[in-house]
Amino acid sequence: MQSKGKKAEYNKVIPFIPEGDFYYTKGVEAFKKRKFDIAIKWMKKAMEQKPKDPLYKCQLSIIYTEVGSYHKANQLLTEVLQSSDYIDCYYLIANNYAHLGLLYDARKYAQFYLDKEPDGDFSEDANRLLELIQIDKDIDDLDLEDEDELLIYQETAFYHMENSEWTKAIPIIEEMIDLFPDHILAKHEYAQAIFYTGKQNEAIKIEKDILEEDPNSLYSHMNLALFYYEQKNPAYEKHIQALLNIYPIHVQQKLRVAVTLARTGNSEEAYNRFKQLAKEPVKTHLSYYKWYSICAYNCGDPGKALDIWEEGCKKHPRLSDEEGPWNNK
Repeated sequence: MQSKGKKAEYNKVIPFIPEGDFYYTKGVEAFKKRKFDIAIKWMKKAMEQKPKDPLYKCQLSIIYTEVGSYHKANQLLTEVLQSSDYIDCYYLIANNYAHLGLLYDARKYAQFYLDKEPDGDFSEDANRLLELIQIDKDIDDLDLEDEDELLIYQETAFYHMENSEWTKAIPIIEEMIDLFPDHILAKHEYAQAIFYTGKQNEAIKIEKDILEEDPNSLYSHMNLALFYYEQKNPAYEKHIQALLNIYPIHVQQKLRVAVTLARTGNSEEAYNRFKQLAKEPVKTHLSYYKWYSICAYNCGDPGKALDIWEEGCKKHPRLSDEEGPWNNK
């Protein structure tokens, strides 16, 4: 018969208090399964246990990058650099700046990384990033005082173009070109707007002239692919081939490539591109929901297509006036 003391000893509950590595492992597992909200919660718990561990902060920053929270990611990485010389942070910061379109800062931090770790784990990625920044000439470096005014024009033109209101977009874009003649993106928007109002030859000439001067012009390849496809001109295929080899670093460019591929019948490739996009930066785009839904349907996933379409209709009621993805094969 057990003694009373022995029985009490067996009945004791020993509390299990996980250390940071347990939470970190759970966070990585959730991240690999693309359950990002859960991964963030686990990683924050790991940081509570070991707030000075740079690895935990870096991993959380990578999750934030994946969901498009680039500023939060860089805030964590900057904290790491203030307390330790964790070299990988320089590349991770550069990558986030590139996604934000802050190409000067992206270039600076990528170079910092290569200067310190020329043969490091991210050296190939850093060199590739610098190459992409070098050929990305469609995003301008403007004076800060010009940015607000340009943004108003861009947002107004964007609204009209997203809603296919080409005649309303044209005077806005023309004024933008007059005020900001070095803002090359406005010329591409203008070419697209006049193409869809009947001036097709003029639009094609604009893009061919830009492409002759800059063979790496991403927007020229996208517009010419669309223009020639609309004209049933097989020349569009050459520009599609160029796009298939380009993976932009700027979120808006990523979306535009995906939409261009979708609109030219390349549903499978477009679908893969859409799936890699973080929703937060692009949810203001009606085109994101429309073409992502169409691609999902065309690739044999009607359930996902319907989910995307319904979400798009809630955020952009005008989308409900259009035919659903099942009528856009």
